[in-house]
Amino acid sequence: MKRLRYENCDLDEIDEMILITLVDNGRTTTAELARKVKLSSPSVAERVRRLEEAGIITGYSASISPEAIGLPIAVWFRIRPVPGEMQRVAEIIQGIPDITQCDRVTGEDCFLARAHFASIADMERVIDLIVPYAMTNTSIIQSSPVTPRLPPLPGADQK
Repeated sequence: MKRLRYENCDLDEIDEMILITLVDNGRTTTAELARKVKLSSPSVAERVRRLEEAGIITGYSASISPEAIGLPIAVWFRIRPVPGEMQRVAEIIQGIPDITQCDRVTGEDCFLARAHFASIADMERVIDLIVPYAMTNTSIIQSSPVTPRLPPLPGADQK
């Protein structure tokens, strides 16, 4: 199977192992990565630098539990702007800090947005900001059986 190419070379199994490890724990040290992939620390550091420069690694972050910080209600909003209000709705969504993720999508709706709230009243406040310019359909998230993960890496052996 063809491997993903970057900076005139293929993304190999070692690069894939580095990516998987960093997605699992972005605080993994270069020394730990080197032990895991059985290369020297300078070699691993160079690989990570090339992955960053190629735009494959775009950043490192901490995962926060919204429930642990008092936001137990997670929802998906499906948002369909009224004619002529697409840009205004996009700007409104961008300005709502409760919305933590938003994609423009195909289909009947134009936006799919995820938000976290302390209460139903907080959710209603956000809906009230959007409804003058769009129709919304809200789904409260019960659980998330798939946690965020890497998509299949091109060229990786599918097991």
